[in-house]
Amino acid sequence: MDIEDKLFGPFTFSEFVYLAGGAGLCYVLYEALGLLLGFIPILAVAALAVALVFYKPNDKPLVNMIEAGIKYAAQSKLYIWKRKTVKKSQGQATLANNNGMVKISGEHTVKLTGGKLRDLAWSLDILDTKNNPGQSFGREENTNGN
Repeated sequence: MDIEDKLFGPFTFSEFVYLAGGAGLCYVLYEALGLLLGFIPILAVAALAVALVFYKPNDKPLVNMIEAGIKYAAQSKLYIWKRKTVKKSQGQATLANNNGMVKISGEHTVKLTGGKLRDLAWSLDILDTKNNPGQSFGREENTNGN
């Protein structure tokens, strides 16, 4: 891991450049727009300069996150859409893309939603505890009589 040297007090060279550049840009905005019209742009530039120096998400410089965001926005994207088609063969209805579909028998297909799947898992847990009465979920059974 590379650690930059502190050249200007508690700031590295790049941090000092961010602060000095932000202060210089704030001064240019103040001279060009005045305090009344330039208040919001000056505040935005100052906030960005301070964030570039002090805000480090995931212990990485904010400039890395901004760079990644710009690269992502500028690159071309590939959107793939896969159409679900229904194939019928010998009276059986199945989907080509089997997302959430379960074939119960030769002729019935049922869509499992989160609620149905949760109910099925719960019922299997209940049946399992009836078959294995010594097994407990989440707590220890006391066999000493205490």
